[in-house]
Amino acid sequence: MSKRSPLATESVLVEKLLQRDEQAFQWLYKHYSAALYGVLLKIVREEEQAQDLLQEVFIKIWNNTATYDTQKGRLFTWMLNIARNTGIDAVRSGKAMSRPSSAQTLSTDDAGTFAVDREYAVAPENPDHIGLREVIQKLRPDRKQLIDLVYFGGYTHEEAADELGLPLGTVKTRIRSALQELKQLFR
Repeated sequence: MSKRSPLATESVLVEKLLQRDEQAFQWLYKHYSAALYGVLLKIVREEEQAQDLLQEVFIKIWNNTATYDTQKGRLFTWMLNIARNTGIDAVRSGKAMSRPSSAQTLSTDDAGTFAVDREYAVAPENPDHIGLREVIQKLRPDRKQLIDLVYFGGYTHEEAADELGLPLGTVKTRIRSALQELKQLFR
């Protein structure tokens, strides 16, 4: 948070949000919406759907701030999980497009030739501007791969285990270890 901001610490921000302070909520939206939008876009792969889900995420944040526990992690991590779960729920319920098997999908045009379908093109993730990608690069490769799949790719733990051919327990252990390591890197 900006040193000049009246919300200079996370504890002050959380306190203001618990008091239903609209200025604090506007500050939160201004500073975190781009990162959360990037996560949603990565999961649902459609800009308009990601924008709609972003609004849903911030409504959930506003309505559930009292459930945030400072002992369990940082506010951003809590919000990131809300965004991730909202995106995954949208994909599972059929409200959003599921992940295509490749980054770009080929389709045929009227002449019968293949053309790249631009509908699936995804802009670079917005979390990059806050340095999240650089920090994740510091993780061990096996942990980094799981964080990429689960938090940026929208995979469930079970889907990541299937994708990598690993036991579910191993995936959960590695993700937990990665999150603990990330927590240390953010201190």
